[in-house]
Amino acid sequence: MDTSSQRELRLVASGEPIADLMSDLAKALVGTGPALGFGDVHSTTVTSRVAVLVATSASTGPSKEIGLSAAAVLASAKASHNFLGARHGQRWSLLLPLTHIAGVNILVRSLELGTFPLDLRNHKGQFPQADFTAIVPTQLFKALNSDPNLMQHLLSAKGVLVGGAALTETLKKQAREAGINVVTTYGSSETSGGCVYDGRPLDGVTFKINNDKRIRISGPVLAEDIKGDWYQSEDLGEIVDGELIVLGRADDVIISGGENISLNAIESSLAKEFPTLQVAAFSVPDSLWGEALHLAVVGQFEPSTISEFLDRSVGSFAKPKSIHTLDALPLSSIGKVDRNALADRFTS
Repeated sequence: MDTSSQRELRLVASGEPIADLMSDLAKALVGTGPALGFGDVHSTTVTSRVAVLVATSASTGPSKEIGLSAAAVLASAKASHNFLGARHGQRWSLLLPLTHIAGVNILVRSLELGTFPLDLRNHKGQFPQADFTAIVPTQLFKALNSDPNLMQHLLSAKGVLVGGAALTETLKKQAREAGINVVTTYGSSETSGGCVYDGRPLDGVTFKINNDKRIRISGPVLAEDIKGDWYQSEDLGEIVDGELIVLGRADDVIISGGENISLNAIESSLAKEFPTLQVAAFSVPDSLWGEALHLAVVGQFEPSTISEFLDRSVGSFAKPKSIHTLDALPLSSIGKVDRNALADRFTS
């Protein structure tokens, strides 16, 4: 192996002081220090162009390591700030884990603005004010329903990026009506995080839809190991009036009794009809149906009302085979609902 093309990699440990981490990240981006590895990274070196290595979880199979150049993450940060109208000296708050690109991006954006982020990952009580922040939909739901301190923090921000998982139209509408300046984001580790804001591509980014409805992304934000100029995602979408509409993942469609059922569509329908509930749709193997639709629900409800609603609005095939009442939905480290954990728990 040509070691001259390799670069030292330093793994970021949990709980590192933000000030030290920001200093090391700045050195990684300008090339005077080792590249930084975030999350469940096992590599010890990276190619010379990689400044940031991020482990990303996969829906199936092992996690992947995504190498990003300094040019890619800085292009992402600058384009994000251009969209938001951010100015030098303004501050981001950090509410997401640094094991994911969404958290890492807060650090890079802060470097671009010449400030340190407010580290609020384990904060209790009243939140300090920040100009911008980024969260996942579960955090937004919590702010609107049970956390007044987080709610006030989001209300005081000039822009709140929401991504990492599907944001239902119902939750987005509730947040905006409450006064939160929500900006929906779409992207992945392979695109240096969110690269489509409110359905529109950031500076330099282009998207298109394949014949199989999969979303493709091009631009300066792509990871180093992407072959060619386009990244093909596993997400399905459509373009309406120039805006990207994300329909869900290609692998979130199950076949139950010969019928195709989109788990994302089920969750979106239920969120609109029952906005006070948290609902996760998932499947478990079933000898009769092949894949059986199950629901996990947090909140007060009558199971019959959910089944009857899905029967009327979607069809009899969408009636869940079982509805489970939980105190809380299992979440991944970034705050996405963990469907695999639900399936494992309720598989006989």
